[in-house]
Amino acid sequence: MRRRMGAAALEMDAASDGSAQTRWGATVAARLPSQRWPERTMLITAVDARTGEPVVFDRHSGVDLADAVAASCTNGFGVPPYSIGGNRYIDGGYRRNENADLAAGHGRVLVLSPLGGRSRHPLEWGMHLAAQADELRARGSRVETILPDSNSRNAFGSNLMDLSTRPPAARAGYNQGRAHAEQLIEFWR
Repeated sequence: MRRRMGAAALEMDAASDGSAQTRWGATVAARLPSQRWPERTMLITAVDARTGEPVVFDRHSGVDLADAVAASCTNGFGVPPYSIGGNRYIDGGYRRNENADLAAGHGRVLVLSPLGGRSRHPLEWGMHLAAQADELRARGSRVETILPDSNSRNAFGSNLMDLSTRPPAARAGYNQGRAHAEQLIEFWR
């Protein structure tokens, strides 16, 4: 499926003049609070558009933070595959939506799932959020998932890159976070 998604994205991009990459990279970079990778571990996923293989970027991967984020957020349809070096990448959500499996080995895992645990993959593939949480629990992790409540879903909207939804989505998320605070205090004890 990832190979097919990548191939379709590459085909659609073949007719473009390449200026979308420059605009997309600049848009992503402008939205980041810093251009530097944090010292703490941060993993950003993407999928190689040519091979369909999942890729995980971190501060040691030799890829700029803005490029890693741009590649990870490139769905291949509204935004063409993103080039880094000689490779082209599409959205890391095609790897696994939440990528919670990357937290394997940690005692406690808090999964914030802005898309509500929905999967782009057939359920029988076992890549949906519930399967990822079950895998983590089987390896000894305590797992808590936070899905958007109805106010957050409504504020977030259907276009994940629509800047006008950011303030209302942030307010709704903040309110939901306050509502979950006691539950999460217990989780972290």
